[in-house]
Amino acid sequence: MDMTLSTAPARPIFVAEQVQVRKLFPTPLIVAPLTDAQALNAALSTIILERAQHHAGVKLSNDGGWQSADDFVSWGGEAGAILIHAATILATQMTMVQGAGGPEAARPPWKINSWANINRAGNANFLHSHPGSFWSGVYWVDDGGIAENPDVGGTFIANDPRGVLPNLYAPYLRYAVSDCLSAGLSEFVTPKSGDLILFPSFLVHAVHRFEGTRPRISVAFNFSL
Repeated sequence: MDMTLSTAPARPIFVAEQVQVRKLFPTPLIVAPLTDAQALNAALSTIILERAQHHAGVKLSNDGGWQSADDFVSWGGEAGAILIHAATILATQMTMVQGAGGPEAARPPWKINSWANINRAGNANFLHSHPGSFWSGVYWVDDGGIAENPDVGGTFIANDPRGVLPNLYAPYLRYAVSDCLSAGLSEFVTPKSGDLILFPSFLVHAVHRFEGTRPRISVAFNFSL
């Protein structure tokens, strides 16, 4: 016989304080603000804006704007080396290797490619991923004013790697578990100057159209083996 509300037991049939909620197969996205970023950002801005004046750039995921070739490591100077070093430390700290006794700390021999981006009013980045890499990330040299005024756009968008599958059966329902409300949808990161984010390279992501009045400058990178 089907149990209805009228026939259900009056007391809970489970021990509430022992209920465990496990978030299986999460996708990490790390936001790591750099210390003393103001001086670093000033140096990086000068280097990147100067580079853009003399190099045409490439067309990949960028919808307008300027994107350098992926050789930033070779022309980023001392400021670029400091940034790449910080990103490398973060990627290494967030990586483990499967040992005989379980996961353990690793120091992978990373191969790094990196590039700079300048977005001005009307520019965006299409949905894309970074095949062939393990970690990818971006550092915001200048957020273009989005931290003070989110209406200027330029928000980082991350799509659920499972696509719309978790949302197909009942799109109006949500899982009542923290960090699971966006299953089948997208998450958004509003960056600020000095923020470095790191995410798995398979994560499909994009950047909302930017409508600020000053250039939005960033440096992106991939870590592969």
